[in-house]
Amino acid sequence: MHDADRIDVERYELFEASRYRFDLDRRDFVKTCGTGLLVLLVAAKGAAQESGQRGGRGFNTPMPPDVGVWLHIAEDGAITVFTGKTEIGQNIRTSLTQAVAEELGSPAGSITLVMADTARTPFDIGTFGSMTTPTMNLQLRKVGAAARRVLIDRAAARWNVASTAVTVAGGRVRRSGSSESIGFGDLVKGSPLVATISDAVPPKPAAQWTVAGRPLSKIDARDMVTGRHRYSSDIARDQMLHARIVRPPAYGSTLSSATTSAAEAMPGTVVVRDGNFLGVAAPTPAAAADAAAAVKAEWTPGPGASAKTLFSDLKAKLESPARAQAPAASGSVDEALTHAAVKVEAQYRIAYIAHAPLEPRAAVAEWDGDRLTVWTGTQRPFGVQQELADAFHIPTERVRVIVPDTGSAYGGKHTGDAAIEAARLARAARKPVKLVWSRAEEFAWAYFRPAGVIDVRAGASRDGLLTAWEFHNYNSGGAGLATPYAVASQQVAFHPSQSPLRQGSYRGLAATANHFARESHLDDVAGAIGIDPLAFRVKNLKDERLIDVLHAAAEKFGWKAGRGEGIACGVEKGGYTAACAAVDVDGQEVRIRRLVVAFECGAIVNPNGLENQVSGAVVQGLGGALFEAVEFEDGRLVNGRFASYRVPRFGDVPPVDVVLLDRRDLPSAGAGETPIVGVAPAIGNAIFSATGMRLRSLPMIPRGLPPATSQA
Repeated sequence: MHDADRIDVERYELFEASRYRFDLDRRDFVKTCGTGLLVLLVAAKGAAQESGQRGGRGFNTPMPPDVGVWLHIAEDGAITVFTGKTEIGQNIRTSLTQAVAEELGSPAGSITLVMADTARTPFDIGTFGSMTTPTMNLQLRKVGAAARRVLIDRAAARWNVASTAVTVAGGRVRRSGSSESIGFGDLVKGSPLVATISDAVPPKPAAQWTVAGRPLSKIDARDMVTGRHRYSSDIARDQMLHARIVRPPAYGSTLSSATTSAAEAMPGTVVVRDGNFLGVAAPTPAAAADAAAAVKAEWTPGPGASAKTLFSDLKAKLESPARAQAPAASGSVDEALTHAAVKVEAQYRIAYIAHAPLEPRAAVAEWDGDRLTVWTGTQRPFGVQQELADAFHIPTERVRVIVPDTGSAYGGKHTGDAAIEAARLARAARKPVKLVWSRAEEFAWAYFRPAGVIDVRAGASRDGLLTAWEFHNYNSGGAGLATPYAVASQQVAFHPSQSPLRQGSYRGLAATANHFARESHLDDVAGAIGIDPLAFRVKNLKDERLIDVLHAAAEKFGWKAGRGEGIACGVEKGGYTAACAAVDVDGQEVRIRRLVVAFECGAIVNPNGLENQVSGAVVQGLGGALFEAVEFEDGRLVNGRFASYRVPRFGDVPPVDVVLLDRRDLPSAGAGETPIVGVAPAIGNAIFSATGMRLRSLPMIPRGLPPATSQA
């Protein structure tokens, strides 16, 4: 599958217009354009080109075949591997190291991964979409296999034996039937390793793995636990200033005027106004805060969006039909519904939610003449490199983006907002500038998971077969849109809307919303027929992998379809999941008593890492299922602090059993997103089972169960 096929439509942030494009000052203009006549033709970027491309490369850029781009073996035997992927808490550094160690035949501890540095690592589209394991893990396995072949051939030539008489293990090349061995470093002395990745040297099948496929402790775990590890917000440079941005009071506001004299009079302070951008840099964070407070800004208000009309607006204010998606259409839904013994029709509503990462956005920017270096936490270093180049009218070759390990992202750090803001102030100050967004800024000015409206109609026969399925998603997105259930007459479509708030990627994308609506609706159909929800799903599925995870979850849970129990399943981005939930309801209070999640994503690379991914997805899924919702009025965020924005707490998390199905006969798929999609519908179905009332909005119980539900 090409990368372009993975760029889901609801990754709105990848296609939005540039938020900052600063004016050239006279000196920069002359340097860039000379003294001739400049004619500019400005056109919108096409959706087929990624904003993070380098050298004109887009989504389908092939990975470099030269092993030396990816892997270097020094003469002292040190092994360095290069990848544009980022470490954002998902522990991908460990599993990628395992991939190389497995194929190269070296201990994992002898490998150093250089990650996400646009000056040192190959171009990478970004760390999102559950693409790292199926693409980069496989790529580095091929790199390791190709390098191993060169080492074997060199050793065989030195010993004057056939290559088949040479093996590799423990970081040394060994001669079969002999005690002779050679270290990797000795084989590259005076002759660097040169090789081309080729299908003629395939990586090992998963059944032969000895390093991959087994638990491996998290690399750098000790430094993280002891506080020695450095994240984006820990970066410091000599003579560095600290920044604050003067934000508008509401979304869509434009800067009318600014009085900056008081701030400019403060020692060592720089103030920049450039279009709608207004920021300060000062010697300390406290001084920067004081300077920002001293700026008097007047803003022209925007449209004043309100959550009160959100869902009606999303259906009424549609965008161009050219961006719509219709992955499935067959038969006549209307005719099938006419003859259906059971018909169920309903609407589901999905609120905006915030990413709320542990580490807010942070960046340090430093100019050296007309060259810019930025340290920032992002999932798309090459995308941010291009954003910076566009904002400052310079070639990408003059921009270096380095991504330290980042304290979580969940799809929310695809854009370079903080990097651009820090760089603009650094250019004016002629010193490095550090910007760390406050928690309030992180809530208010990052993009949100899209809100949505989903209309569903379904029909079935009395014997439990689906006969009609109609599913329309407005605005939320197309991920997970197509139903895995077999139904002859169906119509499935996504309709993009005009969103009042900035929106973009979030873990699982719209698959969470679409699975919630689909799996809730399936339970209602099963209930109308009078059939067990598990049996109903299995009867209408043909995908054995999905059936297998359903049975695995049900077996671990001890499924009996009892009161207060719910089940759901789904497939997305090559991963298969099923969830069972048990709830207790007391008045308006809902307590999740137990959760079981089964997950299968092909061959497992690191069981510990995968279990942690699934467990993390479950905990995060609890927030979106039960509590999390962005509240806004008159264009202002109402609940932009943890005190008022409800995320899962320790007391909300029930005992969670994770069941992993290891399919070594299948390629490895990603696991960062899919496990989240079954959580909300399983809990919703359990609440329905306990109360007899269906909750059709996410979040389901932001303030507890409605009174009518608690009395059902």
